[in-house]
Amino acid sequence: MRLTIESGYRAGIIGRAVEMHARHYARSVGFGRFFECKVAAEFSHFAERLDNPRNQLWSAVHGETVVGTIAIDGEDMGPGVAHLRWFIVEDGVRGGGIGQRLLAEAVEFCDKLCYCETHLWTFPGLDPARRLDERNGSSIVEERPGNRRGNEVIEQRFVRKI
Repeated sequence: MRLTIESGYRAGIIGRAVEMHARHYARSVGFGRFFECKVAAEFSHFAERLDNPRNQLWSAVHGETVVGTIAIDGEDMGPGVAHLRWFIVEDGVRGGGIGQRLLAEAVEFCDKLCYCETHLWTFPGLDPARRLDERNGSSIVEERPGNRRGNEVIEQRFVRKI
């Protein structure tokens, strides 16, 4: 599959990222309307802040279709800390290295901007993404029950220190 990795906002990226998250997590773990609304609201607010050079968004694009996204939010977790967010690859194209390419862009960005830590909140069951994070230097530092996604899950915080 021929695709490109693009940085920054592109028309339709908000809706497409929300759709990929909503469909994947509804099917895989039963997340519903609460989760979709949360992703839509938070991603939209983040997109409004893309003019800040501490924030960046990448999309994997096949033709004109976005098939993956990842973002670094450099504002919401405090000085020197990057928040890796909205990392997803479309179901039908997983396993072809797209996730690794997106993550490499995000890690390079964090290193270039000298973030001392990169944080990712996730939950058990996302094993391929977890392996990618661990290969890129992240390790789990916290686990706790939570329902920030609308369903009770064990939330995990991964941290990559520079």
